[in-house]
Amino acid sequence: MKFFDLHCDTLYEICVSNQEFYENRCKISLKRSKKLKNYIGCFAFWMPDTFRGESAVEFFYKLYKKFEEEKEKNSAELEIIRTSDCMENISAYKTGIILSIEGCSVLNGDLSRIKTLHELGIRVITLTWNGANEIGDGILVESPKGITEFGTKAVKEMEKNKIVVDVSHASKELFYDVAETSQRPFIATHANSYSICKHKRNLTDEQFNLIKERGGLVGITFCNKFLNSETDGKISDIMKHIEHFLSLGGENVLSIGSDFDGAEIPDEIEGIQSIDVLYEYLLRHNYNEKVVDRIFYRNSYGFFKKML
Repeated sequence: MKFFDLHCDTLYEICVSNQEFYENRCKISLKRSKKLKNYIGCFAFWMPDTFRGESAVEFFYKLYKKFEEEKEKNSAELEIIRTSDCMENISAYKTGIILSIEGCSVLNGDLSRIKTLHELGIRVITLTWNGANEIGDGILVESPKGITEFGTKAVKEMEKNKIVVDVSHASKELFYDVAETSQRPFIATHANSYSICKHKRNLTDEQFNLIKERGGLVGITFCNKFLNSETDGKISDIMKHIEHFLSLGGENVLSIGSDFDGAEIPDEIEGIQSIDVLYEYLLRHNYNEKVVDRIFYRNSYGFFKKML
């Protein structure tokens, strides 16, 4: 099967725990991803809110150095996607990687770093994690404000450099300001429906519709807390979120943003090697195969083919 994942934290995990990319204890490894015929993933360098200023920059380069080492060791197994042409040229059973950053503290208030990050291969940037940074406020900031003057300039510079803006973790105020500021489609790489599970990180119907109208993507995430507010999430909960967004006309918007190695997820999904469990579950519940293929691969593939 084909799978395009908008968000995982595996790069962060192998870096901080000094594991290897090919075979490890994480939810994703290059060895286990060989089960998939076509696999492209947005692999995030997560910037915890404990890092700010120069320490954030240093932490990013520490992670990136480890990634470079793993890339060299596994050059035959993976392809770093920098342009739309790269996507077309990925061989079957070779992992395609789109590099992303989760948290703009890495900029340390310097717009020139955006071009540098693009040169390093970064193609998606999540504006905040849960706290505040130079861009604006994350979802857990009390009495949040909207986008900063620097944030407005940064969004425009990201778009100029063909870096996709991700509003996952953004406060509602920041979300709506980005919608007004941005000129290109923006995405929520890993978020679910607030109508189904009333967690602050989930998207309201209005937010989802705005992303849809702008030509963006929403990645359904496996994070238990965003699936079910009363108990651990199950595959049936994932389907509920998908069904709701489809009822809003989201057939061309919905994707998967697993959050592998970044969150507690349903027990039924052990890792990348068992992603087909969800795929088959949807088919057994009478989902049209073309719709499932859109959610699992074609929507994200088409989006990045256009945006990169």
